[in-house]
Amino acid sequence: MKPLLALLTYAALVLTSAQAAAYIIQVGDQIRVTLPGESSLNAPLQVDRQGRINIPEVGSVSVAGLSEEALADTVTTAMSSVYRDLSHLKVYVSQQQMLINIQGYVKEPGEYTLPASASVQVALHAAGGLRSGAQLDRLQLKRDGNSRNFDYKAFLDSGDFSRLPTLRSLDTLFIPASPMIGNVETEFDPAKLADGGDAAEDRKAIKVFGEVNRPGSFSYKPSMSLVDLLMRAGGVTRYAGVEQIRVISNSEPELFNLKRYLDSGNESLLPVINAGATIFVPRQEEEIKSGANTVYIMGEVAEPGAYEGKKGATFMDILANAGGPTRFAESRQIRILKASGEVIRFDLSGYTEGTLAQRPPKIEPGDAIFVPEKTDMNEKSWLKVAPDRAVRVLGEVVRPGRIEWSNEMSLLDLLAHVGGPTSRADTSNIEVVSPQDDGKTRTHVFDLDRFIKRGGHDSELPLIRAGATVRVHDLPQDPSDNKSQWVRQSSQRSIYVFGQVGAPGRYRFTNDMHFLDILSAADGPTGNADIHNIRITHRNGKHARVSKLNLALYFETGDPNLLPEVRTGDTIFVPEKNRIWLDQPKETTVRVLGAVNKPGRYRFNDNMTLLDLLAEAGGTGSNAYTEKITVVNLSCCRDQARTFNLSEFSRTANFASLPVIRAGDTIFVPNKADSTAEQVRVGISDIFQSVALLALLGII
Repeated sequence: MKPLLALLTYAALVLTSAQAAAYIIQVGDQIRVTLPGESSLNAPLQVDRQGRINIPEVGSVSVAGLSEEALADTVTTAMSSVYRDLSHLKVYVSQQQMLINIQGYVKEPGEYTLPASASVQVALHAAGGLRSGAQLDRLQLKRDGNSRNFDYKAFLDSGDFSRLPTLRSLDTLFIPASPMIGNVETEFDPAKLADGGDAAEDRKAIKVFGEVNRPGSFSYKPSMSLVDLLMRAGGVTRYAGVEQIRVISNSEPELFNLKRYLDSGNESLLPVINAGATIFVPRQEEEIKSGANTVYIMGEVAEPGAYEGKKGATFMDILANAGGPTRFAESRQIRILKASGEVIRFDLSGYTEGTLAQRPPKIEPGDAIFVPEKTDMNEKSWLKVAPDRAVRVLGEVVRPGRIEWSNEMSLLDLLAHVGGPTSRADTSNIEVVSPQDDGKTRTHVFDLDRFIKRGGHDSELPLIRAGATVRVHDLPQDPSDNKSQWVRQSSQRSIYVFGQVGAPGRYRFTNDMHFLDILSAADGPTGNADIHNIRITHRNGKHARVSKLNLALYFETGDPNLLPEVRTGDTIFVPEKNRIWLDQPKETTVRVLGAVNKPGRYRFNDNMTLLDLLAEAGGTGSNAYTEKITVVNLSCCRDQARTFNLSEFSRTANFASLPVIRAGDTIFVPNKADSTAEQVRVGISDIFQSVALLALLGII
């Protein structure tokens, strides 16, 4: 008994775990209800705030709190009052979601639909992120009338997700404003407040401004020196004129040479700082730098100017401090102008390539280095530029080739340098293959058309490095002759057109193109096309869906809203006029049954009559009972049937006697054998045969 009891206990635990893991429907979930032949059920249904979904022709059904199995039972029960055959009904959760209300100090407060597994960080990102000035340590989560505070900053400091609460549907996140920003809406930046110093409006504060990293007012301390104040201001910038610092203390101006103090370490050179003093650090470029230790560098370098010639500084040291030659520099013709008037030529390219035995010239104070500009920027660079300093441009550009590259350039600069794309270029599909630091390559596809139309910023351009390859594809020569382009044409950028069109096949397509554009590329519908029932299969979502188009109605009304929105990867099918009846939905057809030559389902429109439908069915048969043709009309409440005498109509031509036909109706033409007169005739014949048989038996 003990092993059996243990087995039963284990089975109970497994069943309990499976039930606990069953998903429970919540507000915001997306439900799919599909039934073959019912196009009205194609759209997904979202659970609203009251926990209901609205099923077409059925109404609202409460589903929140149900399991998926209970959901299917509930929806089936609700639909059974409207639909008879539900054997192929499918009900499932297509997407688990939740509704979260985000309020307070975020950029875009409001209600958002998020994935069921979304965290607080995902919710804040959906609302555009936190605004500057939000109080991160007192975020509030409101649920079922209760409020709970949590420390979002602690999560940002530690990365510990356990510090964040788990979200549920209908939760409200409130982000309060920091008390530091007061009650006036301002541009709030805590870093700038800290950079502004700590003295505020104190009259004894020391004011430090100019070429320092964090200018501001700082509280006065008697033991504080000028160096201490400069350190509190973040130190001087690279452009600071440290030899001309101005200090105003007790209304007495004084010049201070910080460089001299740092070279000597003599503290007696430090000025006395009193309460309320002002310190100004000027910009170095405001003064002409000259002197016995200055070296000048000019021309095509990144940062030309005057540099202090330290003892032991070489030509390479000075050139590197100036940022090195630019891409326009003629590095084979560098000149050094000595203070004595002598001019020395130096070939930097030959020296770096190892083909020149000349050593870099010695640079002395007062010398000037001049780097000239190239004389011909369009000359071929195959021999002058190494492969790791060039970018290859291939395809449909005016001057494809190998171009010397500089990191100052962008993709647009490169395309302009090669003359731009040609008229045959597919500028929506430019491929950039760039080398990576790990030795591999990365391919980026760039849509130049979309970038220009929406006025994109240069930061959105793909990053190009030396050694990269840029390829500009060409467009097909003829849309109808596109099969030769399939090898180079990605399926993600194509659209498929089948059926009754002039040139069915696979076409290059962009999301900026229109439905009529791709239909025109396929030479349009043929004369045998059924333009009333065009089908478009959309495959850019989680589940494929099919939309219908009545192109004839668009040509009659000109309403652009009738045209579907197509995307790359979609399929367009234009059927024939005479399709099999199984392809036609029952709501748009009329059934013709009985003694007709071609019984079946026929497409119907409001301009047709009973005579048109009988003609479509090949006319009545030779044994048809035309005096009692039955028409079953579908109305809003119940079926109604009436009879029509075709024989009498053929004699009177009374069109007023024709019954009204609507889509969904049924026409039945009975057989003569079903008529009352025929049944009476057959009965009388049987009686005469019986009497004759009895008489014969009596004779015998």
